[in-house]
Amino acid sequence: MGERRARPLVGEPVAMDLLNTRWVVGGALQDLLVSLDGLCQWLAETGLDARFDADNAALDRLLRVRGALSRLMADPGDPGARAALNDTLAHGWVRRRLLEGAGGGPGVPGFEVEFDDPSWGPAWTAADDYLDLLRAPDRIRGCANPDCVLCFFDTSKNGTRRWCSMAGCGNRAKAARHQARGRTGRTA
Repeated sequence: MGERRARPLVGEPVAMDLLNTRWVVGGALQDLLVSLDGLCQWLAETGLDARFDADNAALDRLLRVRGALSRLMADPGDPGARAALNDTLAHGWVRRRLLEGAGGGPGVPGFEVEFDDPSWGPAWTAADDYLDLLRAPDRIRGCANPDCVLCFFDTSKNGTRRWCSMAGCGNRAKAARHQARGRTGRTA
């Protein structure tokens, strides 16, 4: 694998993390998924590298899902994006299982995910994760900084997170407000 690219806001749920494979640095859009090396990095960062291989088919399918998720962030009712997500989900299914319980006790529920082609795995996983996040759709957000393209799932207790990170975009917004107050104070 090539050199790892540092990217902001890793560790979000898989669907949000997929969206965050694009970010802005100095006004220029960066994209991790322009190569198989980037796909390998993303699979490793999301913990999916043990389950899925990085190949061109997986990358192509993942990019389609990322595009659909981007459109759904802009317009949650986008019928084309919904169709693209549903098309991806049609390539996998969940098989429920009763697994052996500890010490021979009662079984525990479990499941396996199967695909008609393994290269659908990463894209299907991101699409499926998005469905899980829709249990709280008001917590799926883009950063409030209009120059930032990062997305997150708000897990804060009161549900009022606005920034991809307080250290980055949040701090810049606070500094801008402080400077604006200072300019207003000097001219008054």
